[in-house]
Amino acid sequence: QVQLVESGGGLVQPGGSLRLSCAASGRIFSINTMGWYRQAPGKERELVATISRGGRANYPDSVKGRFTIFRDNAKSTVNLQMNSLKPEDTAVYYCNADVRTSPSSPWRAYWGQGTQVTVSS
Repeated sequence: QVQLVESGGGLVQPGGSLRLSCAASGRIFSINTMGWYRQAPGKERELVATISRGGRANYPDSVKGRFTIFRDNAKSTVNLQMNSLKPEDTAVYYCNADVRTSPSSPWRAYWGQGTQVTVSS
């Protein structure tokens, strides 16, 4: 019903920058909070950033000041600008969105397939 597609992952040197993009498509009535999560080998999935429909962002201390999340409600997209990247940022990054597919549907979390980000010299 709803598809989230990420792009922008890749290999970058420590201290470098990378921008991730996510586009939502399909049967969408409304999108509430959107966000990015990541999972590194041997670790559980963790929150990277969330942003409300009104543009209010939330970041954990691990990325605060380095990452910026922003969205375009008209295009149903959310982006993550990552600066001053560190090797510990290496992970698979997943896009998330809380979506209502019809006026009678409950809010449901949808996920993208993930995109690999590798920070290495």
